[in-house]
Amino acid sequence: MSTKNFEEWLRKHADEFHPVVPFEKGDKLLLLDFSEANKEMEAGIWSDTNLFISYINSKLEKAGAKYGIGGYAELRNFYSRSEVFNTGDQEEPRRFHLGIDIWGRPYTKVMAPLDAIVHSFAFNNAFGDYGATIILTHQLEGRSFYTLYGHLSLNSIKNVHEGDRIKKGDVFAEFGIPFENGSWPPHLHFQIIINMDRGKGDYPGVCKLSEKESYLSNSPNPNLILRMMQYVNERK
Repeated sequence: MSTKNFEEWLRKHADEFHPVVPFEKGDKLLLLDFSEANKEMEAGIWSDTNLFISYINSKLEKAGAKYGIGGYAELRNFYSRSEVFNTGDQEEPRRFHLGIDIWGRPYTKVMAPLDAIVHSFAFNNAFGDYGATIILTHQLEGRSFYTLYGHLSLNSIKNVHEGDRIKKGDVFAEFGIPFENGSWPPHLHFQIIINMDRGKGDYPGVCKLSEKESYLSNSPNPNLILRMMQYVNERK
């Protein structure tokens, strides 16, 4: 199935997906742009986790927003805060984001959009990495695909086992805080993955710009499941 056909297939099932975070249509969402277009995001903010948290919180408070959201297919300079994204290639480090981030309160509940099986999990503990991470396998019409949840709490993976069954709508995780989420402001990195290619507990959420077409073909727009971005757009 091509990426285009996979996306159309997800659209066909759009009404079947449960919210991934507690969200109702009346809740206000704030679009957060972390591309070069955001001139407020200076290196002094993103290099200091506490300043980064204060920046996010002030934006949400000023807007009266429950969540900040965005980032799919976004080129972000702030990944220079971590050697995780340099991968030894100084000519082209990883800066292109492949998921949607939902920025919010610590320990915000995370729910399964569909019935699922725990594919794998890990504590990716390097500075700037995912921290506690869970990957779920889903099936629709006999076809499997995966969803990745990064920057979780350690409690989220405390009693998890590969093969565990999770029902649609079940709370199975929560947003972590910096010591357990890779040293980021509390948020969820949510990503769809068509083919895990034998990986476990991890999959790139950021790639080189030169590799974006290949990675985007395997990680289509997460809003096809989240269905949150349209509510941001209504408030522009």
